Amino acid sequence: MAANPLMAAFEELRNKKVSVLDLTESNPTRCGFASLQENIIAALSKNSNLVYVPSASGMLPARRAIAQYYRRKNISCDPSRIFLTSSTSEAYSFLLRLLLNPGERLLVPIPSYPLFQYLAELNDVELDHYPLRYENGLWSIDLDALAESVTSETRAIILVNPNNPTGSFLSDEELVVINAIARKHQLALIGDEVFLDFVLEERVRPLSLAENESVLTFTLGGISKSLGLPQMKLAWIATNGPADVVQAAIKRLEIILDTYLSVNTPVQNALPQWLEQRESIHQEIQERLRTNLQQISDQVAQTPGVQALTVHGGWYLILRLPDHRDEEEWVMDFLQKDHVFVHPGYFFDFIDEPYIVISLLPEPLIIQKGLVSILKRIQSARTK
Repeated sequence: MAANPLMAAFEELRNKKVSVLDLTESNPTRCGFASLQENIIAALSKNSNLVYVPSASGMLPARRAIAQYYRRKNISCDPSRIFLTSSTSEAYSFLLRLLLNPGERLLVPIPSYPLFQYLAELNDVELDHYPLRYENGLWSIDLDALAESVTSETRAIILVNPNNPTGSFLSDEELVVINAIARKHQLALIGDEVFLDFVLEERVRPLSLAENESVLTFTLGGISKSLGLPQMKLAWIATNGPADVVQAAIKRLEIILDTYLSVNTPVQNALPQWLEQRESIHQEIQERLRTNLQQISDQVAQTPGVQALTVHGGWYLILRLPDHRDEEEWVMDFLQKDHVFVHPGYFFDFIDEPYIVISLLPEPLIIQKGLVSILKRIQSARTK
């Protein structure tokens, strides 16, 4: 319940009305995207919103619109296997209730975002971790470590694709091995693909778990990232795998969803229209991400001792800092002396340090000002 020292220092500066350059900002509604203001409200003004027709799976036109969203990616997705939730966090909770009994175990990646620990504790399940390794300028899953981490109590593997914050996509070769592990131990896969739309390296052609038929697979997506609309609270679970296992899972998942019926009618009615506008919203966010990535890479390349790790997708960039100081010292100096807020690597369970994680979403001028201060601080420390 107590704030960690970094967040406490950040809040103290805010309370004192000190202007802080927040390089962790990942809320698109606070990052000045013009496309997010066009026609969003109009789609909510429908008379049909005054009628409530509850559906455990979600309204069919909305699920068909999501299936069409996948078809544009050349991915086949049956609307009858799509289930709507109010967020991906809620989707995770429903799937943990579906797949795990209290005390059973879930495999999750590290580094990755800290959400999983909270979800596991709230749903009375236990976590084990499999590492992502950074070698020769690329991230990859340590498949041997993943296989060794499976126990008799393991029920599912979470794959974040692309991973947050590493920005690394799941490869075809990795999926073949993971499917084999899942089949051997009768595990389900949960694929978190909320950042799948945002590819930062043009040569990368990401795969999606939404077509994975080898084992029982649940693929999560949502409009928080794909449409930049976190306030509208709509996400989905796409289910696939062997037909008999899928049908058994669907029947049980529908009972869970029907118990809560958490997705509101206006958002479901608006979704088809919003998804039709996805291209303009996506393009504006994508251009921002690539502009900021290039700007940071250019500046970092001129600073000895700092390395920008390779990133292929998502909204984040990892910087490796000189190791003569620990992360806590670096980020506290950036905050308290330079008034620049970044996340330390330990927030994401990095195995070693020091790293910082920067969002690529803020406006370029904010990124530029904040990064100049960070790099000056690092150069100053090197000369002492």
